[in-house]
Amino acid sequence: MQLLFDFFPVIAFFGTYQLTGDLFTATAVIIVAVIAQTAWQWFRHRKVSQMALVSGVLVLIFGGLTLLIHDKAFIQWKVTVVNWLFAAAFLASRFFGDKLIIERMMGQNLQLERSLWQTLNWAWIVFFIALGALNLYVAYNFSEAFWVKFKLFGMLGLTVAFAIGQTLWLSSKMPAEDASAESGKSQ
Repeated sequence: MQLLFDFFPVIAFFGTYQLTGDLFTATAVIIVAVIAQTAWQWFRHRKVSQMALVSGVLVLIFGGLTLLIHDKAFIQWKVTVVNWLFAAAFLASRFFGDKLIIERMMGQNLQLERSLWQTLNWAWIVFFIALGALNLYVAYNFSEAFWVKFKLFGMLGLTVAFAIGQTLWLSSKMPAEDASAESGKSQ
């Protein structure tokens, strides 16, 4: 359910584009959806996640520029900028604080050796860089309609596939006693 909430603005963008065929109307809708999503998070939890905040601010900036200048390149570049900023944040976490970002996100549920956290952090860095580059490739080499579909289905699909791959990789790294304890809980 959280994944759907996280992708709500993108789904609203996609739905609007499918109904209108107009990227500028869809951009206006994603701006409103991001504001609504951020307000909902704030009123419900009295905080907004940093990832959602960064993404939301960039939607406002790049979406606003798209509408103001009437140039679709800004909203298309927003996806890449967000992914590359996430990659930079994951990379910077190696130098600031005692835990990597991925460990801060998953550390309450998972105990790993430092080297595994580092490998996982690097995997997310590479993933975000590749996703940003792939977005630009699609934006500049395919139709606008294809890019809009890729923004929802391609990005979501790749993110889910990467998360599943991460889960499989992590399960192969878990000590045998942890794996047997987990299987005993489910019986």
